[in-house]
Amino acid sequence: MRRRAFIKLIGGTLALPLREARAQQAMPLIGFLSTRSPAEAASDLAAFRQGLGQTGYFEGKNVAIEYRWAEGRYDRLPAFAAELVARQVAVIAAVGGEPSGLAAKAATATIPIVCTLGGDAVAAGLVAHLNRPGGNITGVTIMGLEMGPKRVELAHELVPNGSALVTLINSKFPLTLAEARDMQAAAHSLGLQLTVLDASTEGEIDAVFAGLARQKVDALLINTDPFLFGQREQIVQLAARYKIPTLYFLREFVDAGGLMSYGPNIRNGYRQAGIYVGRILKGEKAGELPVVQPTKFDLVINLRTARTLDLEIPTSLLVRADEVIE
Repeated sequence: MRRRAFIKLIGGTLALPLREARAQQAMPLIGFLSTRSPAEAASDLAAFRQGLGQTGYFEGKNVAIEYRWAEGRYDRLPAFAAELVARQVAVIAAVGGEPSGLAAKAATATIPIVCTLGGDAVAAGLVAHLNRPGGNITGVTIMGLEMGPKRVELAHELVPNGSALVTLINSKFPLTLAEARDMQAAAHSLGLQLTVLDASTEGEIDAVFAGLARQKVDALLINTDPFLFGQREQIVQLAARYKIPTLYFLREFVDAGGLMSYGPNIRNGYRQAGIYVGRILKGEKAGELPVVQPTKFDLVINLRTARTLDLEIPTSLLVRADEVIE
């Protein structure tokens, strides 16, 4: 009897990992393809998981996530997207801007894709229509690219007597040159000169700021780009070191000590992406889910930073600010 009990016990012990393995295999698998890095994007990933949770999906409980992080290296994305397709994921969350969405689109025409974008999904070539995308792609845009001219106007208000503006771009980001052209047109209409400078590595960002320190710059604008967003600590510190009034496209720059930002809440975008992924897992089609656009853009001003720059913020900006950090 003892021998039979022992064999039964061993059999049960071996069966437990097998049951757990089968349970894991039964979970839907999400592919998470990001231009960013896990540490820098932690709060936005939490928002994505929150959105999933709102649809009843929780990582490790009833859904699994396979992560691929490009860490600012957009050239890694095509291979990462191919890996996720080979893993036969149920849906791909292609987040962190257009490069991840374009890589996912090139890798599959059948697996549903949910993107988070900086600009217009139609202009990027990802979907045919915003209201009814068609195909296998939908997503969320922060409309950062469209807000470039507005940030030029805000820069003019910030330094009304200044005429020399500079915008920092990463030319490896799709559509950034179009954003820069729109911003130059807006500057020209205000009688301002806008110079475009390019940086796609940490070293190049350092070099740009060192060069700006040797010339007259009234204000600097940071263009929409996941890599530049990921380097926000570096950029904010350099702007403080060289005392350059700088405007940003998301408030996270201001939270890190930057002067002023105008843009939407990016965490809401990631949360909505999580909701869309959950809805697709429940059976809805990506091509029938409209691309979500923000309806609110916040002006955030850091007065502590303004004081370190010996800069007086005009009352016209302060009264319109959605948040003023004292």
